[in-house]
Amino acid sequence: MRIALHTKVRADRIAEYEAAHREVPEELTDAIRAAGATSWTIWRSGTDLFHVLECEDYGRLLAELEKLPVNIAWQARMAQLLDVVHDYSSGGAEAGLPVVWELP
Repeated sequence: MRIALHTKVRADRIAEYEAAHREVPEELTDAIRAAGATSWTIWRSGTDLFHVLECEDYGRLLAELEKLPVNIAWQARMAQLLDVVHDYSSGGAEAGLPVVWELP
């Protein structure tokens, strides 16, 4: 399944956010893959962040990552940089952006 998300970085933290993503811990990327993600890309337009991820089951991915210490630490770090955070709660599975159009 493909999921699109929208988060928002704080205007004064853009450089720090981008620097953090150049050094995502391998333990975290391994955990994301183990939870079923096959790809995850983030684009930035000003302070708006758009994520597209491919995974087997987004709800399961969130459930597996929500309580994982490496993800908890990463999300705490991101919470300092973001105005709108990625929701890892059980309700977060409903946060995906709805598809409006796809090239047939």
